[in-house]
Amino acid sequence: MEDRAERQAWMGILAKAELAALEGCVARLGDLPGYVFLRSPEIGLAMVRGRAGGVGDAFNLGEMTLTRCVVRLEEAGTAGFGYVRGRSHRHAELAALCDALLQYEQWYSRVMKAVIEPLQRRLQQSVEHQQRQTAATQVEFFTMLRGE
Repeated sequence: MEDRAERQAWMGILAKAELAALEGCVARLGDLPGYVFLRSPEIGLAMVRGRAGGVGDAFNLGEMTLTRCVVRLEEAGTAGFGYVRGRSHRHAELAALCDALLQYEQWYSRVMKAVIEPLQRRLQQSVEHQQRQTAATQVEFFTMLRGE
């Protein structure tokens, strides 16, 4: 199951990455192996569910646009999947390609170093920046006792 958790992690990173950053990282890989589309990028909707208070009963929050794509590497035969928020065909294609390459032993370490690790650092920096901005606007309320 460790492989499954690792794959979920890298697919999450690929899905959350900015397209420009992902394209830049993939460009650093150089010549990529050939691949074919098993499912060309297509746009659809997914129902987003929420929970009242984060722990309560589930409810349908609304629909979200997403784009999905499936590719297969010609030389290795591994299939890669890309599911991304929004309407970017290119983002879904690159996410699927990276997923396929990461499952191919000869490309795994290159893609981890050139794509996943830099994108993960960028995402972490973005989260930390958001946390700092949120903390800066935090308001502390207190109650003063009335004297008798």
